[in-house]
Parts: sequence; structure tokens; C-alpha cells
Amino acid sequence: MLKQRVITAIILAIVILAAIFALPTPWFAGFVGLVLAAALWEWSNLAELTSTTSRVLYCVLGMAMIGIIAWGSAVATAPHERVIAQILALAAVWWLLAIALVVTYPASSGTWGGTWQRGFMGILTLLPAWLAFVYLHVQVEGHWLLLFVIALVAAADTGAYFAGTRFGHRKLAPSVSPGKSWEGLLGGLASSFALVLIVWSLVWRERFGLAELLAVAAITVVVSVFGDLFESMLKRQRGIKDSSNLLPGHGGVMDRLDSLSAALPVFALGLLVVLK
Repeated sequence: MLKQRVITAIILAIVILAAIFALPTPWFAGFVGLVLAAALWEWSNLAELTSTTSRVLYCVLGMAMIGIIAWGSAVATAPHERVIAQILALAAVWWLLAIALVVTYPASSGTWGGTWQRGFMGILTLLPAWLAFVYLHVQVEGHWLLLFVIALVAAADTGAYFAGTRFGHRKLAPSVSPGKSWEGLLGGLASSFALVLIVWSLVWRERFGLAELLAVAAITVVVSVFGDLFESMLKRQRGIKDSSNLLPGHGGVMDRLDSLSAALPVFALGLLVVLK
């Protein structure tokens, strides 16, 4: 299993890096769209859509809505930043609500446990993630911005694991994921701050203010943790371990996108509102 997991991770890293650095933004937007089509298919299972027809229709609806967003925002060519900011702001509000649902689980499941509610939650999660992916990619140094967010989430996850293993006592959301702790969250913030300091001092000293970048990074990391917990909550409600078995050793696409789907819209909104 470990060998399989490592091989899959290497292949994923090569594909993702090639897409970020080699594809022009319109092609990158299409690539991310294909990835999110797979994520929508997995989400249809999380929503307990049982027939193949209903799952296909759900994916078609999601992809059509991505097409509408792409047309309305022109994000891949000449971004309409006001439109993009409005969509990302709505996504930020959604993640505040999602965090509240995680914190109050299982009591909150009475309000969102139905099939259509869970399906709608997938739209609210994945469409802004697509927009944020593409908006960051189209920026000057957009390749590095995307890589920075991915590295930020990875650093937070690594720091949280080691801090939680060594010091974790107070559970963050025990009804959803007994392994995550407040100490782990603080460790994840510390490791992500270390990454920010390194990148800022070496690359972005002239582009971003340190305090602003740290603030955006902190909010991004906290939301990414709850993005992971949010998918865990849905899988617990559904009674499954992984969103699918599409990625050997890693589960499904959503199991790899859970944190990023929350982090990217928040970071992109921070870039628009705070860092520009």
C-alpha cells in the first residue's frame, strides 16, 4: 500500500506541476474543469444520488455552471475582477457556514443531511475552487502563486500532524475527526508561517507586505483545515472512508482536493482585497 501510495503521489505531482507551468491559462482552465468533473461525480455519491442518470445530470449541471462562471467572469483571458470578487466573497461566506456545520455536527446534520442539500453544498464548494484556480493562474507569477498555496496547505498539514502527534490533547472536532486537535492546528499555523517568512524574504519582499501576507495565510490555513473536516463530515454521514478509489492509495479526487477547495477561494479573495 505504501509503495502504491508513493507512486501515485509522484505521478500526481508531475501532472499537477506540468499543468501549472506548461499550460496557458485557457488550457489550464480546461484541465481543472476535467479534474472538477471527477470531483462532481464523487460528490454525487456523497450526496447519495443513487442512479447513474441522476449522477450524470448532477455533473452536467455543475460543469454548465462552471461554463457560465467562465463566460461571465472571463477569468482565463481578461478577468472581470469585480465579478470574481463577488463570487469569491460568497464562497467565503459559505465556508464560514460550513465551519459552523462542522463544529455543531452531528446536530447540524438535521439541516443539511438531505440529498439535494448535500448536492447544493458540492456546487458551493467546487465552483469557486475552479474560479480561484484559474484566477490565480492568470496572474503575473500565477504559477508561483498556485504553487505557494499548495505548499502552504501541505506545510500546515505536515506541521499539524507532528504537533498533534506530540502535543495533541484538546480535540478540534471530535464528532467528525477524533485525530485533529487544537495543538495540531497551532502547529500547522506555525509551519505555514515559517514558509511565508521564507518565501517573503526570498521572493516577495517587494510585492507583498509581510503582515498582510501572514494574515491572508493564517485565514487560508484555518479554512483549509475545516475544508478537510467538512469532507470528513460528509463521508461520515454517508458511511464511507474515501470519496472513491480513483487514485490508488489516496482514495478519490475529493480526498486530495478537500483542503485546497476551501483554501484557494479564500487566498484568491485575499489577493484581490488585501494583497493587491
